Amino acid sequence: MLSKSQISLLKSLQQKKNRKTHGLFLVEGIKSVREFVNSAYQVDTIYHTPAFSSKMLNLSQKINFHETSASSLEKFSSLTTPQEVIALVKIPQWPLLSTQKLENSFSLVLDGIQDPGNLGTIIRTADWFGINTIICSEDTVDAYNPKVVQATMGSLSRINVHYTNIADLLKTSKIPVFGALLNGNSIYQTNFGTQGLIVMGNEGNGISPEIEALVQQRVTIPQVGKAESLNVAIATAIFCSEVCKKTLK
Repeated sequence: MLSKSQISLLKSLQQKKNRKTHGLFLVEGIKSVREFVNSAYQVDTIYHTPAFSSKMLNLSQKINFHETSASSLEKFSSLTTPQEVIALVKIPQWPLLSTQKLENSFSLVLDGIQDPGNLGTIIRTADWFGINTIICSEDTVDAYNPKVVQATMGSLSRINVHYTNIADLLKTSKIPVFGALLNGNSIYQTNFGTQGLIVMGNEGNGISPEIEALVQQRVTIPQVGKAESLNVAIATAIFCSEVCKKTLK
């Protein structure tokens, strides 16, 4: 059984400040846990019910296992119906980001994304299209938020997510900076070339004025129907698809 102090620590990881303090976050569900076990992330402990077997994971790293009851898992799970496996994972310390490391590839730059579901979907979409780096403004929702982790369905294990002052980054960029903005060139007529930073804005306000001033090419998804706007995760998927389509030709 888990002690009260252990449960208290694990439950505290629902909050960003505690994840940052301890350098830890939680991953729930056998599929997502399996993805992290077989990635560069370091899994510290796996908490599980008696029905779980480590054989389900195809282990590639040494991990601590702690059997406990379903009722114990419920006390620190973020899900309404907890699954039988929850992993305690260390938050990685990524190398310092430089635009030189971003050359000859495409990266997403997220300016003030607030909704955990949107960020999780964007991370999963980037993984699908082979975009390995996502750069977030400091006010973007935490990638290790339980709702974000859950929404990525394990894709977070393969994506480098950086938080930085994106204005400073874009000012030093030696590769093209594309921005999802109104009154820009149609995405279907845009030549993305072979490298670039794709800037996506906040759900309600779009790209902030400071960052918009640093965008080199405004790109618009043309409106054909009558919808007022596109969800940022859907818009990001369209951008990823167009970048992928052009680079695969």
